[in-house]
Amino acid sequence: MDLAYLRAHPQHLPTFLTHQRIRETPVGGGDVCTASRLTLDDGTSLFAKTWPSGNAPQHFFATEAAGLNWLREANAAPVPEVFVALDEMLALEWIEPGTASIAAAERFGRDLAALHRTGADGFGAPWPGFIGPLAQDNTPSTGSWGDWFAERRLRPYLRISSDRGAISPQDVTAVERILTTISSYDQNEPPARLHGDLWPGNVLWSADGRAWLVDPAAHGGHRETDLAQLALFGGAPHLDRIVAAYEEVWPLSAGWRGRVPLHQLQLLLVHTAAFGSAYRGAVRAAADAVLDS
Repeated sequence: MDLAYLRAHPQHLPTFLTHQRIRETPVGGGDVCTASRLTLDDGTSLFAKTWPSGNAPQHFFATEAAGLNWLREANAAPVPEVFVALDEMLALEWIEPGTASIAAAERFGRDLAALHRTGADGFGAPWPGFIGPLAQDNTPSTGSWGDWFAERRLRPYLRISSDRGAISPQDVTAVERILTTISSYDQNEPPARLHGDLWPGNVLWSADGRAWLVDPAAHGGHRETDLAQLALFGGAPHLDRIVAAYEEVWPLSAGWRGRVPLHQLQLLLVHTAAFGSAYRGAVRAAADAVLDS
């Protein structure tokens, strides 16, 4: 099997793997999927993802493929090409890892701003949503960002986190206070084309000197969400240079730094909903920062 054959017959990839007709090398794939590097007969490498149990949620890989293709269509930030999107697996262009240089960070900031400016038809997306292992409601909306963010991005994961005991009743009360006043954080910006799960681990710094976007939960949303997520879990390398370069292309609205905890709250609640109480302190710290602002 070479790349030309794979393009014409993507459905045959699992069979070739089952019969060990393709060299497969395990690689790191994150907290959700099992990942491997595939080497085809013509020397082409692919990055392949499968669900560990073999039974991925319905539309899981199709959703990721749709998001990657939508981001790639913008012709702004680098996004891997999708070669295979089946119920049981996803195979993408292989990106050779590199280092996060200052030049790469500044280019990434400009690329991300260009991506956001291509926009979206509304908040949400026309395909089913996932973020990590959890479903995400992508029902499109042309209403206000604040109402959409509260009902589609915060409240569902607040409920799941509470139901599984990952956060306390007091934490729930704090977040619910934010939901009642969320409209005051709305700058009435048009929907941006978002990666949607842009914590630092989903930026792949490559040998070609660029930063590639991987593992998206792509949708139309507020551009500050992507930037706020880049500051989570230790922060992206050279984050100050990323933001400065971003603002060269598209300056952020006044007071954006004060809204960072609000935008981070979504992904933090996703983590308590999916992975438990280890992230409870981060959720409460973000909620308190919002309430104190």
